[in-house]
Amino acid sequence: MQRVFIIHGWDGSPEEPMHKWLRKELEEKRFKVIVPEMPNSEEPEIKTWTDKLKEIVINPDKNTYFIGHSIGCQAILRYLENLDAKIKIGGAIFIAPWISLNTKIIEEEDGKESVEIAKPWLETPILWDKIKKHINKFVCIFSDNDPYVPLVNKKIFEKKLSSKVIIENNKGHYTQDDNVEENPVVIKELLKISNIS
Repeated sequence: MQRVFIIHGWDGSPEEPMHKWLRKELEEKRFKVIVPEMPNSEEPEIKTWTDKLKEIVINPDKNTYFIGHSIGCQAILRYLENLDAKIKIGGAIFIAPWISLNTKIIEEEDGKESVEIAKPWLETPILWDKIKKHINKFVCIFSDNDPYVPLVNKKIFEKKLSSKVIIENNKGHYTQDDNVEENPVVIKELLKISNIS
């Protein structure tokens, strides 16, 4: 059975409308969908988030797929880089993924504490070559008006992962505050990479 793990973002939850909608749509297409509550989402840490993925993704294989939102994408990448070398994963779709952030806006909106929380995620290197050994189907979806994720991230994912990149108009950071409650592009791309029509 094909499994999909949907990993929410910073200060996010499995109960966000977009995640609930994705789950429902994918279950109707016969995927087994797991949307975990990530630990301490107000102050996400690399180790606790990757440990959570290790705990829930038992026996990852070519029928395992990931959908990440924002910092959830990074958690997936950091989980993948630590997998046993022989393991192959089906694919991953990232919504508003980032390696670089607009920290000025984050500081203005949420204060210096939030910039400090983001620092390890921004500064701890990602082992791109290891990740590519496990998976070669990546799709990154960005919005042209995301206040936190500059479009320079597009080039990073294209270069480091040979990712397919899709840029949408006026979706912000893909949250309920941005009036994003559905995401048909994710469904369409997942069906393509999982070879289900």
